[in-house]
Amino acid sequence: MKKILLIEDDEVVRENTAELLELANYKVFTAENGKIGLSEAKKYLPDLIICDIMMPELNGYGVLQILSKEEDTKHIPFIFLSAKTEHKDIRKGMDLGADDYITKPFDESELFSAIESRLARVAILRENLDKVGSTELYYSEDELKTLNHLKNFFADNVDEFSFNMGEIIYQEGDNSNFVFLISEGIVKTFKIDEQGKELVTGLYKEDDFFGITSFSNNIAYQESAAAIENVKVFRLLKSEFKSILQKNHEVTFELIDHLTENVSEIKDQLLQMAYSSVRKKTANTILQFSKKMDKTHNTNPKISRTDLAGIAGIATETFIRTLSDFKRDGLIEVEGRNIKILNIEKLKKVF
Repeated sequence: MKKILLIEDDEVVRENTAELLELANYKVFTAENGKIGLSEAKKYLPDLIICDIMMPELNGYGVLQILSKEEDTKHIPFIFLSAKTEHKDIRKGMDLGADDYITKPFDESELFSAIESRLARVAILRENLDKVGSTELYYSEDELKTLNHLKNFFADNVDEFSFNMGEIIYQEGDNSNFVFLISEGIVKTFKIDEQGKELVTGLYKEDDFFGITSFSNNIAYQESAAAIENVKVFRLLKSEFKSILQKNHEVTFELIDHLTENVSEIKDQLLQMAYSSVRKKTANTILQFSKKMDKTHNTNPKISRTDLAGIAGIATETFIRTLSDFKRDGLIEVEGRNIKILNIEKLKKVF
């Protein structure tokens, strides 16, 4: 039975998570703060550690830093579990050597997927090392273990470029020589139809990849990309990106999963555009944008009406009239480019 150490100061989260893990046949040890967790880790030498970041006595960053310097604990897979979702917080954790980062509230399947993949990785490494007679378990310095590590590689090694609001990053038909990762701001991808109407095909926020095209065929970009607000992006040659993926298969699999999720979102958007009413399209677009940008109903999505109408697949004038209806019904507030959701449940039920 695999042993897991859970370090979490919130009693409810700690108990509920421990119960989930025990039901999955893991032997679970718990600690209510970083100082106790450090002691438990050295005492039980678990197969994997799940640790909160903001805790009394010693925070999660401190726990990881200390354990990574101890010979007996430095190779134990370490997963951060935290409500801190800023890119800088995630990057800091991964730079310290964490194997993964899960944000609260988390999905049960997401948690188990992270655990199983980290344990499987260690098992494979141990098996390979046994074959060559090595007693040392280690990660190669230039090996990227997760998608977050790949993003950190971009931040540390790839040139950053700035684009002002409305500026084109690349045009449909340009050579697809680069892959992009957003470090700040929001980017849209779009196509222009024969009548000159713009159709928004995707929205990308901080920490999202975009501009990925075929690695085997030299095809041009199939859509244009532009900054919705002032943005900063890392830009890497596609040939170099391909070389990285060839050397790091686990990262490749994670990226495939990530791109598959994007395809599913696009399919849902197309179905909405084809079959939903104008009111439903408008409501879903507001909700989709808020979710995509990690907003809540207390925060104001900032995006032009033209862009929102492009996502919904309806005329801008029609979109604006529907917004006025929603405002009159008390579902939203509109101030300039800002939209504030007042009643998210009723907005979800619009038909």
